[in-house]
Amino acid sequence: MDQLALLFALLLGAVVSVPVGERLRLPAPVLMTVLGIVLALLEFVPNVDVPPDLILPLLLPPLLYAAVRRTSWRQFAANVRPILLLAVALVFVTTLCVAVVAHAVVPGLPLAAAVALGALVAPPDPVAATAVAGKLGLPRRLVSILEGEGLFNDVTAIVLYHVAVAAAVSGTFSPWRAGLDLVLSAVVAIAVGLVLGWGTDKLMGLLGDPALQVALTLLVPFASYVLAEELHGSGVLGVLVTALFLVEYATDADDVMVRLAGHTFWDIVDTLVTGVAFGLVGLELHNAVETAAGHWGELLTWAGVVVAVVVLVRLAWLLPATWVTKRLHTARDVGEDIPVSWRETVVMWWSGMRGVASVALALAIPLETDAGDAFPARGEIVFIAFGVVLATLLVQGLTLPWLVNRLGVRGDSGREKEFERRLAVRAARAAKRRLREIEQVEDLPEELSEQMLRRSFDIGVRISPDLAEDERREAYRQRARRLKRVRRIEGEMLSAARHEVLTARSEQGADPEVVDRVLRHLDVRSLR
Repeated sequence: MDQLALLFALLLGAVVSVPVGERLRLPAPVLMTVLGIVLALLEFVPNVDVPPDLILPLLLPPLLYAAVRRTSWRQFAANVRPILLLAVALVFVTTLCVAVVAHAVVPGLPLAAAVALGALVAPPDPVAATAVAGKLGLPRRLVSILEGEGLFNDVTAIVLYHVAVAAAVSGTFSPWRAGLDLVLSAVVAIAVGLVLGWGTDKLMGLLGDPALQVALTLLVPFASYVLAEELHGSGVLGVLVTALFLVEYATDADDVMVRLAGHTFWDIVDTLVTGVAFGLVGLELHNAVETAAGHWGELLTWAGVVVAVVVLVRLAWLLPATWVTKRLHTARDVGEDIPVSWRETVVMWWSGMRGVASVALALAIPLETDAGDAFPARGEIVFIAFGVVLATLLVQGLTLPWLVNRLGVRGDSGREKEFERRLAVRAARAAKRRLREIEQVEDLPEELSEQMLRRSFDIGVRISPDLAEDERREAYRQRARRLKRVRRIEGEMLSAARHEVLTARSEQGADPEVVDRVLRHLDVRSLR
């Protein structure tokens, strides 16, 4: 098996792991990690030959962009307190604790290299948290906090990692320089993200074609990441700012085809890239086994100690941080999402899985220092990082569904339904207002006006049937049943038409382009 065949095996696994995970009630990223481990144990499967410095630029931008599309700037702004406590403060605390413990237990590990280890294992993986926690029916506030933490903690951790690696390589360290680098990195990334977001918005308006607009959204995350990194900024933060700008300002309510095509396209990208990312995590078992040859006992002990520090520090931090957040929470903070019970805090704690970012950062550690010496304890750092990722992904990822069921943590479906009802009312009123505006400038027949008025009401009822009164609700249900029957019959008619057109495609003298154009017309008619 060569590298290309291995890539296709991971892509196939990414697709298959989704339905298999749903049947087994297990997260797809965890299954992909297990698949990677199985492949790594097979003798005919080669070692992964991907340059470490390409792993983050290739995998993180699309994953981050896909995750940001599911949220909004308003949500981040409302949750700034809990996100900062988790994404910034907790990363610093975890890095410090891991560095102190690793420096003490691993012989010959300098403090700078220990800080690098702490930084690369500190951030919970945003993809793992979203993919695992988002499928368990958790309260939306918890998923929002985990998404926010996952998206912003990489920014802090990667900057700390670069500062620590630079200190270990050069042998010098300046706290003031490190602090200035952190600030400049954030400023450059925000500037790059805003400029690219604005430029992308304008370019999408010029392109017009939905296929070209969706294709542009695939290129933008990579451009934002690479440009920010080239200007010595944070590539991760650059992608976040660009994505948030586009989600907030580049959304046209009437671009229906762009929205439908973009949603489907990014679902596919998210599934495939997530599968490959976690498959690579499992495949890195090759490197871990080679590093541990001859001294398994010591390395497993060190990795176990660091895993315990990472897990326990998160719990020790979350308990007081959640209490402080509740104390600071006021009636004005209506949009802020915070855990409301100790059960939700425990679920947040157990959702702190590490993933592809930790493995990629470990592999990206330089081989040598500026003096020409080998980077201190590089093999041990890589092994410990892999142990942390494997332990948190498999142990926490596999047991999180059981823990959620055991604690009885469930989403507030009633609250979501009420919000959906309010949106339905607003949509129906907006449609009715627009109808009145049209009636003022156009002379509509009374019959047509009444028909349109009923349709404006139906817009809201189709979203939330509870809007209708009992009698009208029954009438609506009858109309809905009749409409469903009409749509079924029309769907079968359109299906017969599509089959006939496809049959004509293979006939002699048929023009495939004309056939495809007619077929597209029938497909669009079916969507309507």
